[in-house]
Amino acid sequence: MKIFLQELKLGRKSLIIWTASIIGTLLICIWMFPQMKSELGPDGSLFENFGAFTAAFGMDRLNFGTMIGFYGIECGNILGMGGGMFAALLGISMLAKEEKDRTAEFLFTHPVSRLRVLNEKLAAVMAQIILLNVTVTLFSVLGILSVGEAVPFRELLLMHAAYLILQIEIAAFCYCVSAYLKRGNVGAGIGFALLLYFINIIANISADVKFLKYVTPYAYCEAADIVNDKALNSTFIILGFAYAAAALAVGYRKYLHKDIAA
Repeated sequence: MKIFLQELKLGRKSLIIWTASIIGTLLICIWMFPQMKSELGPDGSLFENFGAFTAAFGMDRLNFGTMIGFYGIECGNILGMGGGMFAALLGISMLAKEEKDRTAEFLFTHPVSRLRVLNEKLAAVMAQIILLNVTVTLFSVLGILSVGEAVPFRELLLMHAAYLILQIEIAAFCYCVSAYLKRGNVGAGIGFALLLYFINIIANISADVKFLKYVTPYAYCEAADIVNDKALNSTFIILGFAYAAAALAVGYRKYLHKDIAA
């Protein structure tokens, strides 16, 4: 467990900063809701006829005048982009930094196998993602209560569960890529997360490319689907876990046979 604990120690500052940033932005949005609600009225129909813009973010299928509708659109985008980028950065740097910082020689002089290194580092990635999501969820509930709104627990927890799975999938892909790199590529990690985000927007806008929903994890984080169905899309979730497992298998195979520079 030494590698796992060491990675948690090394990553604590980044975890705190990302968690605080996401929470701060979420709370600002939540505290804006009462003013937005008074301006929109009970039906929240102001944004229903904005064409492709409303379709892109599912605003045509949610009531923007309700807490969960507002949260799903505004806060959902923050969770999706912020959480996705955090997961990508964690995964893309976790293995490559040993060669970048020239600590691989020191690490592998100890009686530890590469498999153990892979497992403990992956566990550290997942632990940080879970810590971020648990903390963000807690503060989201407190934020909603602070503006005098009832907490829609079922929809809210489903939404946060979807974003947790999304982050796990993105982290798994980037962890795989990290096994091929000699340096952690921050730009590649952020770019990958944003690419998946915009692929989902494109799929929402055009019916001709709906098939793209099957390649982006943001498909199962659609607030409109979660709120209306009160459930997650099992097909997309299963595909997401399958993609993550395949990516990890490829990454493990590469790292176990990789010629690691000291």
